[in-house]
Amino acid sequence: MDHHVLTGDQERRQLNRTRRPRCGVGLAGVHPYAVLVASARVFPHVRARNLEGLDVDLPDAFVGDRNIVAVAFHRNHQSLVDSWVPWFEEHAADDPGLRFYEVPTIGRMWAPARNFIDGGMAAAIRDPATLQRTLTVYGDVTRVTRPVGIEDRSTIALLLVDRSGQVLWRGSGGFAAPLAHDLEMVLGDDRRG
Repeated sequence: MDHHVLTGDQERRQLNRTRRPRCGVGLAGVHPYAVLVASARVFPHVRARNLEGLDVDLPDAFVGDRNIVAVAFHRNHQSLVDSWVPWFEEHAADDPGLRFYEVPTIGRMWAPARNFIDGGMAAAIRDPATLQRTLTVYGDVTRVTRPVGIEDRSTIALLLVDRSGQVLWRGSGGFAAPLAHDLEMVLGDDRRG
C-alpha cells in the first residue's frame, strides 16, 4: 500500500475520525492514530525543567538528530508512556542519533505546586537517565498542543521531532505494534533521507 501524507484540513478530518481507539487499520495500513506530518508543524518554544531541576528551552533541549517526544497530560498517562520505554530504549541503542523524551504538560493552575509535583515524580523515578529526559512544562497546555496539532488530551501524544524542532510524525496512545511499525518506517525513511 502507498503511504499517504495528509496536510491541513485533511489531517484535521483524519484526526477527528480517529479519536476513539478502535481495531483495524488506519492510514495506509498503519495504526489509526498515526499521521505523517507534511505541514510546517514545529514544536513550540517553551520553557521546561527536567526532574534534576535544570531549566531548559524546548525544542532546543531535544539534542538528537531525531527525537521521540511522548507528551502526557494526566497522571494516569504514565503507564501509557511506560509502555513505550522498552521499545524506545531498544531503538535508541541501535541508533546513536535517536533520543527519547517524556514531556508531562501540566496546566497553569498546578504551577504553584511545581516543586512538590516534580519532586514527587523524581523521588519515584530515581534513574538519572529518566530524570534528565523527563521535561515538565507548566502553564497554558495549548501552547504545546495547538502548534503540533494535538487535539485529543485523553491519551498521550507521540511526536517525532528533528533537531530543528520540525515535527515529522505524530501518533497517540500506548504501545501498539502497528503504531510502532509505522514509527519505525518513518525513522528508517528519515535516516536514509
